[in-house]
Amino acid sequence: MPDLFGLAAIITKFLLYLGVITATGTVMAALVFKFDRTRGLAATFAALGLFATILSFSLRGAILTGDVSGMTDPIMLNLLWSTPVGTALALRVVGLSLLLVGLFLGHIGALASVLGGLIALFSFTQIGHISGSEAAFMKITLMLHLLAIALWIGVLTPLNRLVSTSTSHVSAADVGHRFGLVASVTVPLLIVVGAYMGYQLVGSFNALVETSYGQALIIKVLLVGGLLGLAAANKLRFIPALRLGDPVAAVHLSKSIYLEWFIILTVLGTTAVLTSNLTLPI
Repeated sequence: MPDLFGLAAIITKFLLYLGVITATGTVMAALVFKFDRTRGLAATFAALGLFATILSFSLRGAILTGDVSGMTDPIMLNLLWSTPVGTALALRVVGLSLLLVGLFLGHIGALASVLGGLIALFSFTQIGHISGSEAAFMKITLMLHLLAIALWIGVLTPLNRLVSTSTSHVSAADVGHRFGLVASVTVPLLIVVGAYMGYQLVGSFNALVETSYGQALIIKVLLVGGLLGLAAANKLRFIPALRLGDPVAAVHLSKSIYLEWFIILTVLGTTAVLTSNLTLPI
C-alpha cells in the first residue's frame, strides 16, 4: 500500500500520461485528419501535462527525503536534475511548450506542435530498467507503442464531436473510415510491440501469473482487448452503417467512443500504478 507521497505520485503520473499522450495525439490527429476546433483541446491537455510534469518531479524529491520539504529542496532537486529523471523533465517541458506555441502559428505551427508532442513522448523512453544491447530497441518499441496509442486517443474526441451533429455525420463516417485504414496498421503494431515489451519486463510466464506486477499486466491486457473489441465494432458495424446514412449508428458510435475513453483512462491508471511501483519505462 503506497504512502501519501506514493499515492500522490501515482495520481500525478496518471495526469502526466493523460496530458502528454492526449495533447500529442490531438495535434497528430488534427494534422492527419484535418480536424477543426482542436486547439483548445490540445492546449488544455498540454497544460495539464506541464503541470503534472513539474509536480511529478517535485514529488520525487519528497519521496526521496520522506518529507514535503523535499519538493523544494534545491540540493535534492539538483541531484534529480543530473539523472535521467531530469532529462525527462527537460524534454517534457521543451516538447509541451513547443506544442503550445505551435497551436497559434498556423500551418507551420501544426508541424511544430507535432514535433513538440514527439519530443514529449520521447521523454518516456529516458526512464527504465532495461539496459545493455536491448535498451535502444526497447526505446524504439516503446516510442512506436506510444505513437499508436496517442493517435488513437487523439481521434476520439474530435470524431465524437462530428458524430454528435447530424450535419457532420458524413464527415464523421469519412474520418472513421480513414482512421480504420490507419488502425489496420497501428493496431497490429500496438499488439506486437505491447507483447514484446510485456515479455521483456516480466521475463517469464511464472512471473506473469505469480507476481503482482504480472497480474496487473494481465488486467491491462484484458482491458486493451476490450478496447480492440470496441474498435472492431466501430470499424465493421457502426462506421459502415453511418456511411449508409443510418442515424442510429451515430448514437451507437458515440456511446462506443465514451466507453473507449473509460477503458483508456482505466488503462492509463493501471499503468501509473505499475510504473510507480517499479522503475519501468514511462
